[in-house]
Formats: sequence, C-alpha cells, structure tokens
Amino acid sequence: MAASASAKTLFDRIWDLHVVKDDRSGSTMLAIDRVFLHERTGSIALKSLADQGRRVRAPQRVFCTMDHIVDTFPGRGDDTRMPGGREFITTTRAAARAAGIHLFDIGDPDQGIVHVVSPEQGIALPGLTLVCPDSHTGTVGGLGALGWGIGSSEAEHALATGTLVINRPRQMRVRFEGRLAYGVSAKDMILALIGAHGAGGAVGSVVEFAGSAVRNLGVEARMTLCNMAVEFGAFSGLVAPDDQVLDYLHGRPFAPQGRSWDRAVAHWRTLLTHPEARFDSEIIMDAGCIGPRVTWGTSPQHEIAIDEVIPDPAAEADLRRRQGMERALEYMGLKPGIPLLGQPIDAAFLGSCTNSRLSDLRAAAAVLKGRRVAPGIKAICVPGSSRVKRLAEQEGLDRIFTEAGFEWRESGCSMCFFAGGESFGSRQRVVTSTNRNFENRQGPSTRSHLASPVTVAASAVAGRIADVRQLAAAGQG
Repeated sequence: MAASASAKTLFDRIWDLHVVKDDRSGSTMLAIDRVFLHERTGSIALKSLADQGRRVRAPQRVFCTMDHIVDTFPGRGDDTRMPGGREFITTTRAAARAAGIHLFDIGDPDQGIVHVVSPEQGIALPGLTLVCPDSHTGTVGGLGALGWGIGSSEAEHALATGTLVINRPRQMRVRFEGRLAYGVSAKDMILALIGAHGAGGAVGSVVEFAGSAVRNLGVEARMTLCNMAVEFGAFSGLVAPDDQVLDYLHGRPFAPQGRSWDRAVAHWRTLLTHPEARFDSEIIMDAGCIGPRVTWGTSPQHEIAIDEVIPDPAAEADLRRRQGMERALEYMGLKPGIPLLGQPIDAAFLGSCTNSRLSDLRAAAAVLKGRRVAPGIKAICVPGSSRVKRLAEQEGLDRIFTEAGFEWRESGCSMCFFAGGESFGSRQRVVTSTNRNFENRQGPSTRSHLASPVTVAASAVAGRIADVRQLAAAGQG
C-alpha cells in the first residue's frame, strides 16, 4: 500500500526511516537497529559467522540471553534437563564473548526471556527495528518498535551487515473499542480476536492495534497483544507509543539519557498513524463484549468464552477445519457440547514471554492471596526475567505464590515448550498463561489450555478450569 507523505501509518514511518535500498523485484533492504539472540539458536549464528571468518559489524547493537533451555530450578548452573543443553549454553557463552556482544548470562541480575529483557532494559525502543531467531519477537511492538522473528541464516546476515532483505508486508488495523470488564485482560482480547478471525487471519500483514481499549492498556499488556500477533498469522504487531511508553522507558539501562533522551522523545512523538492513513484491511472488536477466554483445542483459534460450551465439529462446513477440530478434541480428551468451566485439571503454569511480567504476577497474586492451590495440582510460577523476580520478591509476591502452593522459580522460558527437558506428563491437563497449545507443546501428550494469568490462578485454586468472576460474585475476590 502506498501512502502519501502526509497520511502515513505508524508502520509506514518506521519502514521509510529504515529503507537502505528498494529492489526491482519488490524486495527492500532494511537497516536493522538491534539483533537479539538466545542460547538455542544464537550459538549457531555466531559460530557460523566466525567459521566464515566474518565479524559482527556492530557488536554494541547485538545482545544475547540464556533463556530457552536453561534450568529454572533454584541454584541452577549450566546443566539442564535437555540432552546436550549444557553444550548449547557453553558454546553460546564462548561465541558471545568472542564476538564482543552483550550477554545476559546465567546468574546475571538482568538475565531473562529475550522478549521480556529487551523492553525492560530499554534495548527495544519506539521506531527501532529489532530481529531475533524467535517467532515472538513482535512482542516489542507494544513499545512501538518493529520486531519480527528470523531464521539462523538471516541472523548471520543481520549480524554481518546490519541489514536484511524482506518483502514489504500488507497492513491491517485491529481496533478494540470500549471498556474491558472485570477479569478480562489483553490475553483475552487477543484470544477473542484469533478465535473470531482464525489463526491465519493476518497472514502477510503487520497489525496495528488501536482503539480506546488498547490505549487504556498498560505497556506490558500491549506487549501481550503484540506477542500473540504471530498466532494470528501476522508478520508483526504494533501499538503507537504514547506517554505511558515514555514513562515506562525513562531511566532504563539502555535507553537514551540527558539531551539524547529529549531528542528521542521528540522523534517518538511523531510515530503515529495519520487520521487519514489507509490500511489494507481493518477489524473492529467490541472490547466490552469480551469475557475471559480459554482454549479447548490445539490451536489458539480453538478458543471460547469460559462460560461457553465446546463447539461441535459437525457444524463446521469446511472439511479441513472440521477434521482439525475432531483431531484436536481427540488429543485433548474432550467432547463437543460440554462446558470447559469445571473441567478438572492437573497443573497450572504462570510464565512465558506472553504473561510473565510484573503486572501479570501482581494480577495472579491478587487472586491467590489468602487461598491455597487445590490438592494434587502442580502449580508453577516462572518470572520472565531475573529483574521481574527481584521486584516481585521486594513486593512480597513470591510469598503469596509459595504460601498458596506454587513453586517459585528462576527466570526462563521453562515449560512454555518442551525444550528444556521438563514436562507436565502424558495426558496431564494444564491451564497455562503461555502462547501456544499445539500438540506436545508442554510435553509429550500434555493437554494445554491457554488462558490469562488470573484464570490460571483461579483454576489452580479450584482444581478445575474456573472463572475468576465467580470469586468476586461470591464476595471472595
């Protein structure tokens, strides 16, 4: 989509500022401001680059963290439950040090999940381009940065040249208008969007999230929206930066300081979509009609309001979708027409780059305070970064979690996915604040139900999928 100089979208402005060269084939070479790596793929890109005799062009713009396969148990070291995991960690450490890039190593007070660390350290900033060999890199769009996931070979190119060649994506705007009800969060918003329009609803597009409900979200909640834009099929997600974002970034370790901060703020205030700018497509959602959501199947689009019944595949006209629903129900051990509310669970998990920030832990702790996890339920809380963990402990949130019966872990990706070697177990039913409920995602044959942090907390206490609003209705919330 071509936009006039006076009617640009937020994406247009960021893109135009980063164009190095347009190719006749329609591809564009873009300048890349930040490259972030982690130990699962970072060692591959750095080692391959070194083996070719190439150097990282701008080491000060490259960062790496240990997050994906690190152990999250207290007292951890380089050993992990993943076979060969130690080698990933030690190889990444050596490669990062040799390349002269900034490493958030195990034991570093700022270590954490890449998509939590980059915003909270001020590495991701409004208007910057940021890439990482991880599909949820678009999380930084919550600050107004353009981030997207790449492969290891693309990471090598970005490290060596500071550029990448990509095709310009289409543009979609999703407007959430109205006021969210009690117990409803950004996680419920994005699940409702994916459920209504499908996991491929935004394929090939950058999604700008807008509307009154988005403006009223905190910065960390906006990151949740952008984090799961990829589950909507999007290239990336964006929210225009505002005063909330400026307040969030001020004083962060890698954010501009002094006069540089003032100049940056003046620029960031220009990163807005013009009222007359056009999008290739637009969706409007009534935020006031969204209730707490939970998934029933093996795709984020397999979701319903928590008080609805599981849909019947027989009512689906599309054969492929119907067969997918039938397979999902078989894997999940569920039947159509029954409610999810009250379905017994085996475990509850709070963590991941989607919902492991301080605001998420505060929300869950408010539900757990004075309550206990139901007998027999395995409940785990994994803060998104060592900084989040430290701040939570200063507020006493760790005591609320442990007194309720949750395990309190070190930061990392943990059981967001079965790569760290830890699993919930075959056919175990888990309510989880993560972003993907694919088959075997949290362990071989584990059954995962995506939900918000407060729904996870309420379900842990109830021992079954629970509606946090019922606690309030009973005068207990």
